[in-house]
Amino acid sequence: MFPDKEILLTLVQTEMPFGKYKGTLLADLPISYLEWFMRKGGFPAGKLGMQLATVYEIKQNGLHDILHQLKEYGKTGKRP
Repeated sequence: MFPDKEILLTLVQTEMPFGKYKGTLLADLPISYLEWFMRKGGFPAGKLGMQLATVYEIKQNGLHDILHQLKEYGKTGKRP
């Protein structure tokens, strides 16, 4: 089973729509901010919540390189 490429690409194309980091790409949100959501009861419902949870899992597991590769792929359309 492979993750959906389009869903992953949204992480490097979508900006945080509210709060302290409004305008920041989801992929660039600091882990501390994502942990704050977890302490406050979890991520919002819907697509944004799923995206934030995905970024959180990637960063929590030390897989930051995936986000870097997605950014490069998003710019060039070519696999890094």
